[in-house]
Amino acid sequence: MTAALEVTVTAAVASFRNPLYAGVQVGLPCPPPATIGGMLAAAAGSWDQVPFDLRFGASFTAAGGGVDLETYHPLDGRGRTTQPTPKDRDFLAHVQLTVWLIDDMDFWEQTLRRPVWPLRLGRSQDLATARTRHIELSDSTGRQGFAITPEHLTRAGTLLRLPTAVSIERARTCWDGYRYAATGSDTQIDTGLSTIPEGTDEFSQAVALVTGLHPAQFDTTAAR
Repeated sequence: MTAALEVTVTAAVASFRNPLYAGVQVGLPCPPPATIGGMLAAAAGSWDQVPFDLRFGASFTAAGGGVDLETYHPLDGRGRTTQPTPKDRDFLAHVQLTVWLIDDMDFWEQTLRRPVWPLRLGRSQDLATARTRHIELSDSTGRQGFAITPEHLTRAGTLLRLPTAVSIERARTCWDGYRYAATGSDTQIDTGLSTIPEGTDEFSQAVALVTGLHPAQFDTTAAR
């Protein structure tokens, strides 16, 4: 058994733009690890307050989604404002992000109870709430379910190229491959950790830890 802090983050609406597409707003089906890490860093006050070896497992669900229009204010080649431009924006509704932390649990519990900055999931205007509880994780295989999983662990779900970490000045990005099944996957994967079902309708959710999240890594390594 492994002790963990389970963080449940909910929001009415969330939108995660795919940064691989320039000039258009293509939505991702789940938040990138860098987005989750940024949310935790904002709660702590800054990345300076976050332990360098931050790691977490995460799963994500959305009850639905849609497309709306949002007005953008692009800059020209000289950095000057141009005419406002309406563009389609993909969004997800009634989302739930679950994060499992197995290190520095007391720190994160206190941080998330009294965040320095309001919790936001995705865009700055998409406010979220979080609640925490201490649980035990089993050292066994589990169902992939809705986990955001490093690509080498499974072939189920959509293969995504997502940012794992972004440098403080936002000039460098560390990219990695992940798998995510928006409708859930029954595939059993061995991550070394899984949740323990608490009811007859629950299943053992595999918890796949993601590492390399802290932007301080760019001080000593090149972006991948």
